[in-house]
Amino acid sequence: MGLALPAGYAARLLEEIDSTNEEARRLARAGVEGPLWIMAKTQTAGRGRRGRAWVSPPGNLMATLVMRPDCPAVAAGQLSFVAALAVADLIQGIDPRLEITLKWPNDVLVHDKKIAGILLESSSSPTGALEFLAIGIGVNLRHHPDGTPYPVTSLAAETASVPEPETALGLLAQGFDRALRMWRAHGFEPIRDGWLKRAKGVGRPVLVRLAEEELEGIFQGLDKDGALILQQPNGLTRLITAGEVFF
Repeated sequence: MGLALPAGYAARLLEEIDSTNEEARRLARAGVEGPLWIMAKTQTAGRGRRGRAWVSPPGNLMATLVMRPDCPAVAAGQLSFVAALAVADLIQGIDPRLEITLKWPNDVLVHDKKIAGILLESSSSPTGALEFLAIGIGVNLRHHPDGTPYPVTSLAAETASVPEPETALGLLAQGFDRALRMWRAHGFEPIRDGWLKRAKGVGRPVLVRLAEEELEGIFQGLDKDGALILQQPNGLTRLITAGEVFF
């Protein structure tokens, strides 16, 4: 089974690239409108959030969707949750027995071990208008790194059903398109509800690590834009728009 994309999408399949997100940025600045999926068999400079290296061996899925959504930048951030639902549906469709949870802001877990990550990058005009959005998605299909500070896994470590990257990209693209259509038709609420049904740690104590401080409290859910709602020990509520979460 090869690559099967939803209507209106195109794809570029590459043997090797520095980073699919970097290629998305270059193509967007060259005038590519999208929606265009970029997939590479290997990346020489793959990265995750906060510039961390993303291990990119052949056999895993490394892909980026470049698009120009007609929405404010704050709303475009909601597409990270759209992507998370699509990744969860991809994995659940491969093996329904797997226990999948979503960890704020952008991780997908199987049996409490990270199997996929999502990285949104964008560019805005001087007036604040969104120029393009790159949604990078990495899924550990056949391999996962060792020596990480948190548990990680791959599909091959959890199930005998492991698709080829092109097949996985087609399934992911179909799921993303379904969730995107829901978001466009009904807004963020059904996406947020779907994400929270799979969310790890709602109602539980959590440590949130920010750039210059650490906060403790109870993870109460998501606000209307996708920010984490943290109930602090003093009873006050704080909205977290960026940070790392530990349970």
